[in-house]
Amino acid sequence: MLGWTSLQRVVFEAVQTRLPRSSRAFCYQRGSRLRRAYATTTSDNGLDSEVTEVAVLGGGITGLASAYYLAQRLPHSKITLFEGSPRLGGWLRSQQVDVGNGKVVFEQGPRNLRPTRPNGWVTLDLVKSLGLEDEVIMTSKQSVAAQNRFIYYPDHLVRMPGPGSSLLPTVFRMLQEPVFTGFISASLFEPMESQGILEDESIGSFISRRLRPELADNIVSALIHGIYAGDIYQLSIRSIFPFLFHAEKIRGCIAVAVFEGLSLRWPQDVSLEAQWAKLPPVSEKMQAIRDSSVFTFKRGIGQLATELENKLRELPNVDIRLQTAVDQLELERTGDSEKIGLVSRSRHENSKQPIKESFTHVISTISGKALRNAVRRTPFMSMLARTPAVTVMVVNLYFSSPSILPVRGFGYLLPRSLPFEQNPERALGVVFDSDASVGQDELLGTKVTVMLGGHWWDDWQAYPDEEMGASMAKDILKRHLGISDEPRAVRVGLQKECIPQYVVGHHERMAQGHEALRSFNGRLRVAGSSYTGVGLNDCVRSARNVVTGLVEGRKQDTGLESFTKANGPILGRIITPR
Repeated sequence: MLGWTSLQRVVFEAVQTRLPRSSRAFCYQRGSRLRRAYATTTSDNGLDSEVTEVAVLGGGITGLASAYYLAQRLPHSKITLFEGSPRLGGWLRSQQVDVGNGKVVFEQGPRNLRPTRPNGWVTLDLVKSLGLEDEVIMTSKQSVAAQNRFIYYPDHLVRMPGPGSSLLPTVFRMLQEPVFTGFISASLFEPMESQGILEDESIGSFISRRLRPELADNIVSALIHGIYAGDIYQLSIRSIFPFLFHAEKIRGCIAVAVFEGLSLRWPQDVSLEAQWAKLPPVSEKMQAIRDSSVFTFKRGIGQLATELENKLRELPNVDIRLQTAVDQLELERTGDSEKIGLVSRSRHENSKQPIKESFTHVISTISGKALRNAVRRTPFMSMLARTPAVTVMVVNLYFSSPSILPVRGFGYLLPRSLPFEQNPERALGVVFDSDASVGQDELLGTKVTVMLGGHWWDDWQAYPDEEMGASMAKDILKRHLGISDEPRAVRVGLQKECIPQYVVGHHERMAQGHEALRSFNGRLRVAGSSYTGVGLNDCVRSARNVVTGLVEGRKQDTGLESFTKANGPILGRIITPR
C-alpha cells in the first residue's frame, strides 16, 4: 500500500539513507540483478596544472559558488567572473525594509533551504566555510511551519498529512475532504505493471496512469506550483521525480520499491557520502542545522550571495566584471595548445568595443539559451536552449497585527483544479513568512508572500504592473483568508524567466548537450539551474561538482555527465558488506 507518508517520502524528500563510519556498500539494481558498488574517493594530488585562467559566466549563486570553489582549490589561477547585470546574486534578492518601528526582511526569490543530504549538506559545508554558522536562523521540525502545510481546495484550506499529524483525524480528513478524492483507492490498488518502453512522460500523465487523475490535479499539481511554478502535464517525471520513474521501470510498482527500502542514488552521491563518513563530527550548531526542517539567514537568503561576493572581492586573483555580456565562445588551437576564445562587451555607456580574450577553461552558469547564442557553430548545442522558463510575480506584504492569519503554518498552495472563481489572478501559493522564518524581523507582525503567474502566464503578452500586482495579492488574501486590513508595507517584483522548466525529454536533451560539449575537450563546462536542478542546493552542488571535475583533470566532464548511462542513477539500498 502506498500511503501518504510513503508518497511524501518519495515525492518530496526521497528515501534518505545514512552511511555510518564503518565501511558500507551500496547495492544497486539494473534490470533484475543485484550488484555491489564500493565508493571511491579522489584527492587533490592530481590537480590539473593546465587550469590557469578560468572564466565563469554568470554571477548568480552558481557562478559565485563556482568562482569561490575555484579560488579555494586553485589559488594560483586567474579567475574572471562575467555578469551581465549591475549586481551579483541572481535570483537571491533579499531586502531589509524599514516599516517605521523597525525592519523586516522581504524575499523576492528563494527564502529558505532544506538541510537534506547530499545537496543540502554541500550547501552547509559552504555556509561553514564562509563563517556564516552564527547567522543561520533555523525552523525546527516541531514548529508550526514544519507541521502545518495547506492546500486551498475547493474553497477552504485543507491541512496536508505530515509530521505531527494524528492517524484518526488524518484518515477522517482524507475521507471527508474533496482534495483527497481517489487517494485511498490509488494507495491500495496501484497496478503491478510497468510501461518500461517509455523513455519519459509528463508528471501528470504518470501520476494519472499509475494512481489517479484526481491525485495529479488536486495534490501533485499544487506541490509542483510551489517548487517549479510549472504545469504537471508538461514537466518530466524522469527529470523531476526520477525515483518514481525508475521504481516503475525496474520494479513495476512504486509501492514495492518503497516497501523494499530502495532509494535512488548517483555515483557522485555515493562517493561524497564516503568522504563525509571519514570526517570528524560536526559542531553542535551545525548538527542542529542539519536536524532542522529549513533554515535561512538573519538578513535573508541573499546573505549567502553577499558573503560569497565579499570573499571573492578580497582575492587578488579574482576579477569581477559587472554589466559585461559574453557574445562569443570558440575553441582555439595553436599547435598542441588549446584555449577558449571569449568575446565580451561592456554595457557601460563609455565602453562599447568588444574585447577578445583567451582562457584555458570556461564554466558557464548562464541559461542554456544564452550559452547557445555564444557558441552557435557547435552542433547539438541547440539542445541546451530548449529548456523554457516561467515568469513569477512575487508580492511581499507586512501587516502590523501579529494575529491576522486564521491558521498558523508554512503557507498554502493552489492546485490546477481549483475553480477559476477562487483563483482568477492565477496565483501559485502563499507563504506565511512570519511563521516560516521566525526571528528574522526586528518587530512583531504578520509577513506573507503571494506568488503569481508561472505557467499560467505563459501566453501573456504583458504582465501586471506593481500596483496591479499588489491589488491582486490583496484580493487573494481577502478571498482565501478573510484578510481585509491594509498592509503596512508592500514590495512587488516580477522575476522574468526565473525558473527553468524540465519538460518531457529533458534528460535526452541534456545527454545530447553533453556530447556537444565534449567537442570542447573539457575546456567548456556548464552548471546551474538550467541543467541539473532548480533549487539553491542543487545549484551549489552543481558548482562544486563542475569545479571538482575540472581541477582533478577529468577532461571528459562537461557538467552534464550525470545524464550518461555510465554515470546515471542507481536504484538500490545501503547494506553492510560481510
